[in-house]
Amino acid sequence: MTAPVRATTPAGAGTRSSEELIRAEGPVLAHNYHPLPVVVAHAEGTWVEDVEGRRYLDMLAGYSALNFGHRNPVLIEAAHRQLDRLTLTSRAFHNDQLAGFAESLAALTGLDMVLPMNTGAEAVESAIKVARKWAYEVKGVEPGAATIVVAADNFHGRTTTIVSFSTDETARSGFGPFTPGFRVVPYNDLAALEAAIDESTAAVLLEPIQGEAGVIIPDDGYLAGVRELTRRAGCLFVADEIQSGLGRTGTTLAVEHESVVPDLLLLGKALGGGIVPVSAVVGRRDVLGVLRPGEHGSTFGGNPLAAAVGSAVVGLLESGEYQRRAAELGGLLRDGLTALVGRGVEGFRSRGLWAGVDIDPSIGTGREISKGLMREGILVKDTHGSTIRLAPPLTITAEELRAALGSLEKVLTQGV
Repeated sequence: MTAPVRATTPAGAGTRSSEELIRAEGPVLAHNYHPLPVVVAHAEGTWVEDVEGRRYLDMLAGYSALNFGHRNPVLIEAAHRQLDRLTLTSRAFHNDQLAGFAESLAALTGLDMVLPMNTGAEAVESAIKVARKWAYEVKGVEPGAATIVVAADNFHGRTTTIVSFSTDETARSGFGPFTPGFRVVPYNDLAALEAAIDESTAAVLLEPIQGEAGVIIPDDGYLAGVRELTRRAGCLFVADEIQSGLGRTGTTLAVEHESVVPDLLLLGKALGGGIVPVSAVVGRRDVLGVLRPGEHGSTFGGNPLAAAVGSAVVGLLESGEYQRRAAELGGLLRDGLTALVGRGVEGFRSRGLWAGVDIDPSIGTGREISKGLMREGILVKDTHGSTIRLAPPLTITAEELRAALGSLEKVLTQGV
């Protein structure tokens, strides 16, 4: 695999080196991340370049925020066009981009209304508020008594409310007291879910595929079972598709693999095209309709720049091209990983262009394997000790994907 060469001066010319920049971050940045030691200065398509001009194939895609590649020309053009016109009004006024964005996103998802926000965690927090208000005003739950059922090993964000129902002690420890009103059940366990639902239940909040946990895919029929349980119990099904949605798994939404339509759908990451933070709660009119002026908001939510980019993202998905690419290349990814099982890979889970790969601990930790791949010009990220995640831009070619799998084989067989 040969990285594309740009006829330009290396991005780092005249700037501090990677080592100097990493060292400079230490005293001035909060240490809430532990990134790999690469300093990206330029990117295009599936490739990124560090300040010294070294190129890497991006096999993480910003945790699915870059589904359409770095600096996708359609999205960049939409952003440039809007930057020349209007970037922000706040929601104190209307803007000429928001209606079209909401119309197109509702149509793409088959739902009725859109609540625009900025980050994924904001979308989750917004859905929690909406579900509780719906429970009090529509379902008739006693004030202050609404509960939301969630799954163990979830990842919905790191705000105070969200870590209150996390089972990851790294995310929770030291941040109490925690917000009440949540019941945690095992993921992929319909019996446990049914036992946890009662008359106080406002919603069941789940990831159709658990991303941070290692791309955990539930059994066939689980999501349909969740939909049926919530329908019978008269509570909401909230699907967090912030990582799994917008083409990643070979369909527009991961819930489509079981023909499930949730009451509320949470989107983010790829909705902003890797250009601006854009998230949204999309849902039924009778659910989102419980919100009234002043009860929820965001200065930047639904801003015209975000709406213009979000509309362009929806436009890219309307043809189905990216969904088809993820499905077709997902077969190549699955076959390549299957060939590595027993040869450094203990097991893996994949759907579309998304995989969690469990590395034999005797070879190295997930971080060590990630560093080894970085030296080979491939960028991935570890999670949960010995697992690495693969989530390349949906623009990746078959040649690039094969080369990445070849690099993984090399690292596994030659050691880290």
